[in-house]
Amino acid sequence: MKNIKFVVKVNRGGNRAPSYVQHINRVPIQTTPNRKMALIMGRLTAEETIKSIQNSRCTPELVSVLVNA
Repeated sequence: MKNIKFVVKVNRGGNRAPSYVQHINRVPIQTTPNRKMALIMGRLTAEETIKSIQNSRCTPELVSVLVNA
């Protein structure tokens, strides 16, 4: 059985590669360019994370991931 979980992808504009949220319990939120090290979370947690990091410099988005249960 597979479940759908989410990672938060952050684009900071320009020529930078996208990064993914790694830790949400730190200020500022820690990101990583490696998707395998990204924090996999439920939809509600991911949406709250997006609301907390949304600003004019970065564009966060949800990316779905299939996870074996």
